[in-house]
Amino acid sequence: MSSNRSYLAARVSLLILALLLALPVIVVSAHVFLPADDIWQHLTETVLADYISQSLWLSLGVAVGTLVLGVSAAWLTSMCQFPGRGVFEWALLLPMAMPAYIIAYTYTGLLDFAGPVQTLLREWMGWGYGDYWFPPIRSLGGAIVMLTLVLYPYVYLLSRAAFLNQSLCVLDVSRTLGNTPSQTFFRVALPLARPAIIAGLSLALMETLADYGTVSYFGISTFTTGIFRTWFGMGSAAAAAQLAALLMVFVLVLIVMEKLSRRQAQYHHTSRHHQQLKRFQLSASKAWLAFVFCLALLLASFVIPAAQLLQWTLLVADSVIDDAFMTLVYNSLKLASLTALLALFLALLLSYGKRLFGGALVRFAVRLASMGYAIPGAVIAVGVMIPFAWLDNSIDNWSRTNLDFSTGLLLSGTLVAVIFAYLVRFLAVAIQTVESGLGQVRLSMDEAARSLGHSPLAVLRKIHMPMLRGSLLTALLLVFVDVLKELPATLILRPFNFNTLAVKTFELASDERLAEAAPTALAIVATGLLPVIILSIAITRSRQLDSDKA
Repeated sequence: MSSNRSYLAARVSLLILALLLALPVIVVSAHVFLPADDIWQHLTETVLADYISQSLWLSLGVAVGTLVLGVSAAWLTSMCQFPGRGVFEWALLLPMAMPAYIIAYTYTGLLDFAGPVQTLLREWMGWGYGDYWFPPIRSLGGAIVMLTLVLYPYVYLLSRAAFLNQSLCVLDVSRTLGNTPSQTFFRVALPLARPAIIAGLSLALMETLADYGTVSYFGISTFTTGIFRTWFGMGSAAAAAQLAALLMVFVLVLIVMEKLSRRQAQYHHTSRHHQQLKRFQLSASKAWLAFVFCLALLLASFVIPAAQLLQWTLLVADSVIDDAFMTLVYNSLKLASLTALLALFLALLLSYGKRLFGGALVRFAVRLASMGYAIPGAVIAVGVMIPFAWLDNSIDNWSRTNLDFSTGLLLSGTLVAVIFAYLVRFLAVAIQTVESGLGQVRLSMDEAARSLGHSPLAVLRKIHMPMLRGSLLTALLLVFVDVLKELPATLILRPFNFNTLAVKTFELASDERLAEAAPTALAIVATGLLPVIILSIAITRSRQLDSDKA
């Protein structure tokens, strides 16, 4: 009887924990059904249509850009032989370490009227102000280009994995039928890789809708900038929550689209032959065109902005890298470390609980707790602030009435709120990684250990955790870097006079102090390189193991 009670208590605790982590999403969603106030009426009559259209055009542009760049690069590095292919196959992932707002600041400094590119152009051509036209970087088109350059790796990564895992027999049949590499790509490989491509595109578009730093800096009216203006400019948390709820509808469409695409993956190919692929031997001219394409993409998306950041950092290092800079580093590392450790603990708890208890209710609760990654940071911040502010006010009112003193803000405006928002936003990253590792551990091992008298916690500690070291480390690193780059949630929820590397970079860039923003931006990029390199190595080793087994 006691064991049944313990089992039930553990199951209920797991459900409560999952619902607690899903609370911000539930709170924002509930605002869809609340009556509109005067500020919402004002928004619908003036700027809401602009928010919707700009967000849609931005998403459409990024979708086209990431598809063209990501799929093309994935096909060339996976299936074609050309100079430098071995370097490009991992180097093209490096832009994942470059937050979109940082590359936007960098290219603004390079391409603005006072930047080196236009300055040299005027000197060479003898032009003055108004004598020539130059594409404006601070525009919707500029934002599309910036976001495309840092988000194409999502499409590239999943497309390349799909191309590498396609059946060798199917590709050989295409060759024997006389199809050229381009015909094989369009008629065979591309349809087979469609679910993976759409999954990568969905991730890229979620990040596009979540972006605040780039669109705010370029002065583009999207949902994320609208949420900030409504909350801080108009002082209406309810209207901001309704904007956030409307944005969640867009995100939900992307999630449904990705799920429907993945559901059809089982119909694509059935052959299991995955020997070492025989890459297409391109002609000399096409091989060099492939080289130029990949090199230009790598230069534009990572090398040029990273080099510019390094140059600016060297110029201002003596005056900027001081005790205040080290405080920013400490604050950022502290938040990232605490969140990563908590996320890892919660992910292990929820994933193992899902494995242990099973059932539709537990699976739904864990999935609900994992929705945060698909929701923009600004939306999560709104969903955290509303219940935390209500709880603080309730406690304070009770304390004033019964104890005759004010408790102040216990949760709102503290690091507790910031870390909780981070956990809601990035827990899915850790859960997916841990579940992937747990999926490779056979259930028979659990049953054998339980038959020997080990408790579920003992099984987790003695069997699963040693086998999951790689997955746990990967989850820890991914959450750590995601937290380090997060901007909108930190801007809304951070305590007074508390800054991080991301916030300081945004503040300095917003004041047009781009060179002074370079050291903090470079620190974020350098830290982000570590999981990207680990991910590249893991993909390469995985493919080598598949080839060896075959």
